Order: sequence, then structure tokens, then C-alpha cells
Amino acid sequence: MRNLKMGFRWFGADDDPISLAEIRQIPQTKQVVGALFDVPVGEVWPQDKIDALKKQVTDAGLKLEVIESVNIHDDIKIGLPSRDKYIANYIQTIKNLSKAGIKVICYNFMPVFDWLRTDLHHQLADGSNAMMYDESKLPKDPEALMAEMNSGSRGFSLPGWEPERLAALKELFAAYKDVTADKLRENFKYFLDAIMPTCEKYNVRMAIHPDDPPKPLFGLPRIFKNREDMLKIEQLHESRYNGFTICTGSLGENPKNDLPAIIREFVPKDRVPFMHVRNIKYVGKDAFHESAHPSSEGSLDMYDIMKALHDTDYDGYIRPDHGRNIFGEDGRPGYGLYDRALGITYLEGLWEALEKG
Repeated sequence: MRNLKMGFRWFGADDDPISLAEIRQIPQTKQVVGALFDVPVGEVWPQDKIDALKKQVTDAGLKLEVIESVNIHDDIKIGLPSRDKYIANYIQTIKNLSKAGIKVICYNFMPVFDWLRTDLHHQLADGSNAMMYDESKLPKDPEALMAEMNSGSRGFSLPGWEPERLAALKELFAAYKDVTADKLRENFKYFLDAIMPTCEKYNVRMAIHPDDPPKPLFGLPRIFKNREDMLKIEQLHESRYNGFTICTGSLGENPKNDLPAIIREFVPKDRVPFMHVRNIKYVGKDAFHESAHPSSEGSLDMYDIMKALHDTDYDGYIRPDHGRNIFGEDGRPGYGLYDRALGITYLEGLWEALEKG
């Protein structure tokens, strides 16, 4: 029986109310998807800090083989002359992660904001709460959005929303004013061409995450929204080390994206080392909320998604993604323990049925 390389995202002992001991108790969960969150974007991840994180995880009886994320400095995305310095730092970080046994780096190439929601604690009918996006409620001013996100975080850090980086938001937007989608893609190719030889030599696969939501917002370009974008990214550098994180929730936010078809196209090409498998519920035009993982609870057919992975002999890493806060839990938005643990059990149940069927 093929086992999924099931993982669980963890934000570290200093900033995650969930313990490694609790993660280890989730059936079939052997992998921790971790990162260093105290290293400024663009700086080299120190070997001693990487090794300390690895030791924490392995001492708890778990594995650390996927990092999410090593975020990319804005100078690289904008294409400034200083990008070469930050690319050199990124290359050194890849080498350091390789020494600790890391096999996959999940990352994104989104300008300014990694992801957007308009409500981090939307109340659902069953008494739980979940993150929601409703474009009709999106503030016109990015600074107002940032204030709402900071206030909704309830003291937790939000991945990709580094306060020191976003402190000068107007200046950051000004720096991107001439960056079109084609220019961003050109800068992405420059980055890939520079790092791929190191990835191939040290056996670390890059897995870019889709844009979330998968559409341009605030005048910022987006280059990973759909299948067509994936084909373009694939052609930027022809290597299995230039891969994708297929996030069913992010791509699924656009109902036109056929998730099983995307899986069936790119997994056989060996371009998908990492999967985020989650469900969302459409509640109107350009509006959705995160949901529990089962098909009955959202708008995505999770059986069809898992069957596509099974039919293509997927053997990469996988994790549940954003869930609800349930059972009175009031943790980091999207990253509570209980709903993600239920999600894993559900995905593993689908997988066992597919294996035995």
C-alpha cells in the first residue's frame, strides 16, 4: 500500500500553540512542514538555526523534509540591481537546508501580499469560524487592508505578512508600479536560472505556490493563477527541480480551474513535489470561505482530487491546509489543530479506499 507523505505545517515552539507531541498523535502524520520565521526576508538562513529546528522535529519522532517558506526578497521580484546579492543569499540558504536533509522548498512569487482575506474569523452556521474572502468587502486602500489583517490576527504572526517588510507599504507599491506580469515573469526566470544549478546539485526541489486569490489585485500582477500560467512557468526553466505546489484551495478559488485535470497533467511530468489539499465554499461572486475538508462541506470534489493523485501514482509530500477553528480553539487563523487533524484523517480515509478499490 502506498503511503502518502503526510505533513502538518508548524510555526515553531515560540509562535505555535500546537506542540510537536500533538502533531505526532495525528494518524499517519510523519512530516512537519516548518520554517524559520525570525530571519529577515532576503538574509541567509543560518545553519545552526536550521539544525536546531531539525533536531526539535526529529527529537519528537517526526521528519523535516519540506520547508514552507523561504520567502523571496522584493528586490528580486522587482528586478533591482541589488537582486544578485539576495539571490546569492538564497542560494546559500538552499545549500544550508540541503545539509539538514530538506528535499522541497515551497515558496511564492507574489508581489507585496502573499495572500488576502477580508475576514479572518468569519462565523459559520455550525458555530465554528474560518477565513473568508469577499471581494465586495475588500478595502480600496491597501493600508486599510493591512490594518484589518493585523487586527484579525489576534497577536499571531501571519505567514507572508512580515511587519518590518510591509511597514513602508506606499514605498513598496511605488517600487512595483512599472512591474507588469511579463516583467514579473522575466524577473522570475532570472531567479530560476540563477538557483536551479544549486537545486540540482544539492537535490532540493522548488515548488512554487499559486497566487491567492488567483487574480490581480491592487494593480499588482499575478503569474500563477491557472493551467496556462503553469505551462509558462514550466517553460521558464526545464527541470524537475522547477516544480509546483498545487494548492487546491488557492487554485480552486477560481471555479474555472479544473483541479483533477491539472493534477493529471503535471504530476506525470514529475513537476509536483508538494500538494496542499483543502476545500473551500463558494458563497457568491468572488466570495468564498474556508471549510472543513470533506466534499460535502465545500465546493470542491475532494474524492476526484485524491483520485487524480492516486491515478497518477503521486508519491510527493502532502498536507491539509487552512481549516476552521473548532471545539473552542482560538489559534492562528486557518491553522488550528483539530480541523486540520480531521482533514488528515479524511484524506487518509479517501486514500485507503482508493488503494483497496
